[in-house]
Order: sequence, then structure tokens, then C-alpha cells
Amino acid sequence: MADPSFFIGIVGNIISILVFASPIATFRRIVRSKSTEDFRWLPYVTTLLSTSLWTFYGLLKPGGLLIVTVNGAGAALEAIYVTLYLAYAPRETKAKMAKAVLAVNVGALAAVVVVALVALHGGVRLFVVGVLCAALTIGMYAAPMAAMRTVVKTRSVEYMPFSLSFFLFLNGGVWSVYSLLVKDYFIGIPNAIGFALGTAQLALYMAYRRKKPAAARKGEEDDDEEAQGVARLMGQVEMASQRRVQLHKGLSLPKPTAPRHGGLDHIIKSFSTTPVELHSILHQHHHHHHRFDSVADDDEEAAGHDAASYGSRSKR
Repeated sequence: MADPSFFIGIVGNIISILVFASPIATFRRIVRSKSTEDFRWLPYVTTLLSTSLWTFYGLLKPGGLLIVTVNGAGAALEAIYVTLYLAYAPRETKAKMAKAVLAVNVGALAAVVVVALVALHGGVRLFVVGVLCAALTIGMYAAPMAAMRTVVKTRSVEYMPFSLSFFLFLNGGVWSVYSLLVKDYFIGIPNAIGFALGTAQLALYMAYRRKKPAAARKGEEDDDEEAQGVARLMGQVEMASQRRVQLHKGLSLPKPTAPRHGGLDHIIKSFSTTPVELHSILHQHHHHHHRFDSVADDDEEAAGHDAASYGSRSKR
């Protein structure tokens, strides 16, 4: 019967390769647009170093075939990502990244391999390389903590994709089980930490997946305020229209005397109407006064005419 660790290792290989393949969509976009846009290059350089060191560790460790296969595939993918990034990066970024690749992926890796093969022997060699691999893996698993802070701050899971968090959770869990079966704590410690961080990411995702981002909530509040302002404006326009209708009705009725000029009522109405309405009301008001003045003049003239007629009849 085959060792259970072998089946667990096969499952770990499949999950890890899926995680390594997740940036393919990103680099398809980079190739299509011929630009690296705002994507960061450092994670690909460090992951290339990590997978290269783990491949070396698997070669040193007896029975480390599954460690070699998964990390060899990961190193090949990361090398392709780094090459594509260098091809499409701006000139300044390309120069800085090329120096980092030469220093980390060539210089540092070569130094570790040479020192381990020449200066170290037996269990010490495996211990030193294992410690370096575990430290790099812990750093890789800790990198998504920045995304977790962003989720808490913005109350949105937009910048923490569920699929990546889920596969990191599975990857850490499977390789933790594998490490217990083969009694390899260099694999177990970093992956146990990755499993815990993956669990925390999934918990955050479940907590904030239905919540709207702070910017969206602010936009909705602004929309509500704008709607209230429009409603108030419409109310004022409707009130002004009602006043205008009442004024027209009032002008159609006979009034004994002309309204007083400069009254308190007139001042209040003037402040509550728009300039266009105020002009219309003043025009009607002036017309109204003119009508009453004309009527008053006609009455005075008729009274004078009656008085003259009465005087002339009296003289007769």
C-alpha cells in the first residue's frame, strides 16, 4: 500500500501549481496592453527565489521528489513572469528590476548553493537551507496581510479576491498535513502559519463580503443630500406657483382701495420669491395700481361732472 503522504503530496502539488498559475491573467493583460501598468514586480522576484531554494532543498532531502516537482514547476512559471515583466516594464523600472534579479535570483541563489555544497555537510547543510526556505515562505504568506488591512479599512473585499485566499488556505492546510506525515518542520511551520492567515482572510471575506465600500456609502449619502435639496427646491417652486395663482385670483376681484406700498407683507414676499417671480409680481403689482388709479381718476372726474351739472341746473 502506498504511503498516505504521497497522496497528500500529490494534492499539495496540484493546489500549489494552481496558486503559482494565478498571475497568468495578469500577465495576459500586460502582454495585451504592452505595459506593466501599476503591477508590482517584487513579489515575482522573491517567489522565484523561494521556489528555486525549495527545489534545491528537495534535491538535498531524501524522498523529496514531491517538493522538487511542485517548486520546480513554480520556479519555471515565476521565471516566465519575471521575463515578461522585464520585457514590458518602463526603462527606469526595467533597470532597477534587472539589478534586483541579478542580485537575488542569480547572486544570492548561487551563493547559497555554493556555500551549502562546499562549506556545509550532512544534516547542517539541510538545516541551513531549510531555515532559509521556511523564512522566505513565511514572508510570502505574510504579504497578504496588507490586503487584510485594506479590507478592514475600506470595509470591502474588492482588493482581496476570494479564490486566492481560498487556495492559500488549502495550500497551507495540505502542506501542514504533509509535513506531519513526513516529520519535516521546515515545511510544517511556514505552512501552518499560512493556514492560519488563510483562515483569517476567509473570515474577513465572510464578514465584509456584503458590506459596501466607504466611498460607495459616502456617494449614497451625497446622493441623498442632493435629493433632499432638489425636493426642497421643488417645494419652494410649488409654493411660489401657488402664491402666483392666488395673486391672479386676487387681481380679478374688485378691491376698494389700493394696497399699501412697502408693507411688511410685501417685503416678506419679496424675500421669498425668485428674481424672475419678483419681477413678474412687481409688474402685475404696478399694473394693478395703475388700474386702481385710473378708476379713482374716473370717479373723481365723474363726480366733478355731476357737480357741474347740478350747479348748472340750480342756476336754471
